[in-house]
Amino acid sequence: MQKLRWSLTFAGVALSTALGFVGATVTSKPASAVIYCQYVGYPVGCVARAGVVLRPRPVARAAAREAVRPGTPMNRGGPVNRVGRR
Repeated sequence: MQKLRWSLTFAGVALSTALGFVGATVTSKPASAVIYCQYVGYPVGCVARAGVVLRPRPVARAAAREAVRPGTPMNRGGPVNRVGRR
């Protein structure tokens, strides 16, 4: 039984060493993806496609909100205390 345990331990160490060498020697080639521009200079480092007219990015606007009248709670539909188990 002791001899079997040592042989399995040695086999595991040898296998992990072999896999380590294979992982260190096998390399993948670097990715060379092309990112096309959506707007002028966005995203950074992008490439403009031929024949596409690029425009400046639109200005970010505030999100449309539901009108809140004076005396109305701000957090409509927020956390609700319900009775009973959930």
